Amino acid sequence: MKYHNVEKGVFLERPNRFIAYVELAGRRETVHVKNTGRCRELLSENAAVYLEKSGKPDRKTAYDLIAVEKNGRLINMDSQAPNRAVEEWLLKKQLFPGLSFVRPETKYKNSRFDFYLEADDRKIFMEVKGVTLEQDNVVLFPDAPSERAVKHVEELIEAAREGYEAYVIFVIQMQGVDYFTPNRSTQPLFAETLLAAEKAGVHILAYDCLVTADSMEIHAPVRVELQDVFGKNSIETKTKLRKGCLEDIPKPLLKWYDSNKRVLPWRENPTPYRVWVSEIMLQQTRVEAVKPYFDRFMTALPDIRSLAAAPEDVLLKLWEGLGYYNRVRNLQKAAVRIVNEYAGVMPSQYEELLTLSGIGSYTAGAIASIAYGRRVPAVDGNVLRVLARILRLEEDILLPAVKKKTEEALLQIMPERSGDFNQAMMEIGATVCIPNGAPRCNCCPLAELCLAREAGVQMEYPKKGAKKPRSIEEKTVLVIQDENRTALRKRPPKGLLAGLYEFPSMEGHRSADEVKAWLQERGLKALRITPLRESCHIFTHKEWHMWGYMIRVDEFASDKAALLKEGWIFAEAADTEEKYPVPSAFAAYTGYLNIKLGNEKYREV
Repeated sequence: MKYHNVEKGVFLERPNRFIAYVELAGRRETVHVKNTGRCRELLSENAAVYLEKSGKPDRKTAYDLIAVEKNGRLINMDSQAPNRAVEEWLLKKQLFPGLSFVRPETKYKNSRFDFYLEADDRKIFMEVKGVTLEQDNVVLFPDAPSERAVKHVEELIEAAREGYEAYVIFVIQMQGVDYFTPNRSTQPLFAETLLAAEKAGVHILAYDCLVTADSMEIHAPVRVELQDVFGKNSIETKTKLRKGCLEDIPKPLLKWYDSNKRVLPWRENPTPYRVWVSEIMLQQTRVEAVKPYFDRFMTALPDIRSLAAAPEDVLLKLWEGLGYYNRVRNLQKAAVRIVNEYAGVMPSQYEELLTLSGIGSYTAGAIASIAYGRRVPAVDGNVLRVLARILRLEEDILLPAVKKKTEEALLQIMPERSGDFNQAMMEIGATVCIPNGAPRCNCCPLAELCLAREAGVQMEYPKKGAKKPRSIEEKTVLVIQDENRTALRKRPPKGLLAGLYEFPSMEGHRSADEVKAWLQERGLKALRITPLRESCHIFTHKEWHMWGYMIRVDEFASDKAALLKEGWIFAEAADTEEKYPVPSAFAAYTGYLNIKLGNEKYREV
């Protein structure tokens, strides 16, 4: 919602609920206050205020006071603004995607509710309450006793009992607060009535707002705390309630897991080595893609000692197509250390596991709990997503501090079946509370505990900070062949795709003539150059946009010292497929050699 003709002034005093005196452009102006509530904590002397000029020239007060600055935060204090903002928000179908009818100000028995709504076959009453009282970053309602507010909630309880859906929406006319709770100091009866309403099925939600000098719009859900465990409006209530919610998770989750867990090769015999390798493979990689790699890896390198002793090219070939090759390099580094320092036996303590290359808190927790039964959490993206929705976490889940707090919270409620619990959390995130698309709440054992589901805002969680855009690199890929062999080049031992083999390439999008000149500089004469299709490969932080050429040259001479110095080799197709690990970034061009990379080969098995 927008205001027009807004000016900034300085608050002087408020002789009654309806008017205030403001210094505006050097003069003392009498203005209308659009909130007749107490607002003493907002309208302090010399506070910056924002005024909308009235469109009625015959009015006694030419301005309406609509917003005020408090401790660097802009707070809208227009009592009509919440309903206007909610109506705009509802019409955008943010809360009810199937919304088909909206009628403001609808009479029901002895009350007049702010909205009557219809969505699909649902009939809904909604009451809106604006919230401007903030203390220590917690917002409270009401700021003064209100029999009318109690009456409205009681009537919503009656509507819910008669089969209507009923909602109370607390519109917090500011942004960045911790949570909302009823103001027990001012009106304990209202708090008790809200608790009764929740038990009767009334939905109690709170949303903060994006507030500017000339606008206000609904922004994001805010946690609602109806209980008062530690005393009147204690800030510690939030932590206590969140913990209480977590304590209810293990029992239904483990029951669901026992009946619904997938059959996966690493679960059949969860030795420490098998759990470790599978968890490293599953990082950034889908389960179905991992299965054939895992089986082949276990066949070729069945234990820690064989992994420690594997030649690099063998290791990378087994990993070919899985990507993120540092994972397998760190596997081997850790394996060497386990052989040297632990006699080839994987350590069982969480703290010791953390000291091994490539093992962070999640992998250490998975190994310690699944393989050794240690009561430690394993928090990955799936787990964070599930908990973000259950608890309606407003924090950015990509922040390390958020992950740390989540681990600490789960540690407090970890059941004896810690390995199964951790796997169940991962499983439900992968198959039910999924990352892409709508979560399958109808088959979720935690649905009744989920605050996001209750509010119908599952798709708004988890919260994530904006990612940096990927950089783009342009490359011209050269598939250079003589009668029997193809040129490959080994990449440097450090950096992206370190130690893998690639086709020679040139930076940028090059013409055939530029390619010819480049080859001549290296003593190669092109007999034929054929353009190949374009390709794109996406890494985590960059993209390769590639153009290709198939190039036929004279027979590669064995004394091409300069090329050999640059890391070139000349391989037959069968050797390339079996011996030399080529990253999937070049999959579009290996097809011209009639060879398949690991990903394609394994898919056929």
